Amino acid sequence: QVQLVESGGGLVQAGGSLRLSCAASGSTFSIIANGWYRQAPGKQRELVAQINSSGGTNYASFVKGRFTISRDNAKNTVYLQMNSLKSEDTAVYYCNAVAVLRRYWGQGTRVTVSS
Repeated sequence: QVQLVESGGGLVQAGGSLRLSCAASGSTFSIIANGWYRQAPGKQRELVAQINSSGGTNYASFVKGRFTISRDNAKNTVYLQMNSLKSEDTAVYYCNAVAVLRRYWGQGTRVTVSS
């Protein structure tokens, strides 16, 4: 089992920055990739960014150049640095961990961007 706890969400003005953190505990050795997803009100959950065990990254087109995903293996923590935030980035952001046999989700952290 893997437990994920997100933090770092909040209220920020458009153009501002936030850094989200996702701390993993439990069977972290089984994790092969991490991702950040988001879900805005009335919309489906969508992928924001992914990072694999080799450090390779993948981003949704709508965040390229603005968001950066990274990981600190020593701390079992994945980060999402969000810059140049827009009102449309307002959503609940969820951390995801992919293991061999299943996926894990955090409880989510809310990001609100005021225009």
